[in-house]
Amino acid sequence: MFSTGVILFIIVQGIFQFKEAKPDEYFYNLIINGKLDTYWNKVGGASLSDEFKDIILKMFSYDPSKRPTVEQLKNHPWMTQKFDMKQSRQSLQAKLHEARSQRTADTSSRSGASVRGDNML
Repeated sequence: MFSTGVILFIIVQGIFQFKEAKPDEYFYNLIINGKLDTYWNKVGGASLSDEFKDIILKMFSYDPSKRPTVEQLKNHPWMTQKFDMKQSRQSLQAKLHEARSQRTADTSSRSGASVRGDNML
């Protein structure tokens, strides 16, 4: 379950959650010592749902016997909540469009440079 939690975190958050699952590793240490607000702030996850945070923390439990079973994961609130694929797709497309528009504006505003880059001499 631990490795599945690692993959799930990367898919949802887009970054690695810690370097190694060792008590002396900074980020993992925050988790096992209950400094969860600090952890979520450091990994940019403060706005993640409470259900997601709960499932991930259970999967990252230092004690393997405390990690959820497949059946427990299937029944977890984060896994059973309704998901609107159409709304999620539209939201992602809007964010991508905004990011592309910003990059285009940044490129166009460079002084003395063409869209293809600086002029060659």
